[in-house]
Amino acid sequence: MSREERVARNETIFREVNERIKQVNEGLAEPGGEADFLCECGDPGCTAPVSLTLAEYEEVRGKPTLFAIVPGHSDADVEVVVAVNDRFAVVEKVDPEAARIAVREDPRSDA
Repeated sequence: MSREERVARNETIFREVNERIKQVNEGLAEPGGEADFLCECGDPGCTAPVSLTLAEYEEVRGKPTLFAIVPGHSDADVEVVVAVNDRFAVVEKVDPEAARIAVREDPRSDA
């Protein structure tokens, strides 16, 4: 398994966990309030929290090649930062293999 493939698989695992966190927070979060998700970076040991509103989370989930991470946790070999603020960054997979895995493993996709 290539390094890019390992990174992409790690990120998709964190995305699946965050889908469950979102489900729990839907009933608890105040409208417009932030919820803590897990950083979706490629580091398998990273468990850093990343705060997003549910609307921000949904925006990231709108495209299967996007991931929410702690700023500075990006991996230039497989992704580019497409947005950043003081709470989180959004990266998009640009490595073809990593992008293919991200789409295939998207829990919201039939791909």
